[in-house]
Amino acid sequence: MKTTAILTDIEGTTTDIQFVHRVLFPYAYEKLPAFLREHAEAPVLEPILEQARDELGEPDADIETLIEAFRHWIEQDRKVTPLKALQGLIWVQGYSQGDFKGHLYDDAFEHLKRWHQQGVGLYVFSSGSVKAQKLLFGHSDFGDLTPLFSGYFDTTTGPKREADSYRQIALSIGCPADEILFLSDVAEELDAAREAGMRTCLLARDARPEASSHPVVGSFDEISL
Repeated sequence: MKTTAILTDIEGTTTDIQFVHRVLFPYAYEKLPAFLREHAEAPVLEPILEQARDELGEPDADIETLIEAFRHWIEQDRKVTPLKALQGLIWVQGYSQGDFKGHLYDDAFEHLKRWHQQGVGLYVFSSGSVKAQKLLFGHSDFGDLTPLFSGYFDTTTGPKREADSYRQIALSIGCPADEILFLSDVAEELDAAREAGMRTCLLARDARPEASSHPVVGSFDEISL
């Protein structure tokens, strides 16, 4: 079967999930109050704050109420679109100041680079915002990797566990779904991608499941196109 494109998740797939939970989330949690108070009137924040008010069901929520809500969503690891957008803006600060770099597994870097050289289109689908995705790959341990990728998708496309999201991605990529290989560490995401016609591969870096309806690998080294 021809592989025209590879669609990859980030957390637990290309990147240690602990990087997100031990570095990125705590950084955003700490910096968020001062960032919002300082930039509350900035045009770039206007749609984010409006979406947050809609999510809360409080159209008149003030900045302190929103700060509390955003921090609560971080604590709950909620996949809320305005939170993801705000975190991306805060992480710009951390990456640009060199407070941290984007983590990538060695095997992920080597194979992404190789597949790009072979002419395979590379795309990302993550619950983190497109801005956050580009920041991670643009300030990675291996330098700026954004030239490797042809496109990025986040929850504005749709939930990661719904087949329609993957149908939309296939349309955007512009090739048949069965020529796209989706890589993830979450079986429910892979189920949705397969329902949309994509081929799938489960990354089980820590422990292989006893049973899986998807091909299972321990690293990118085991992936065959």
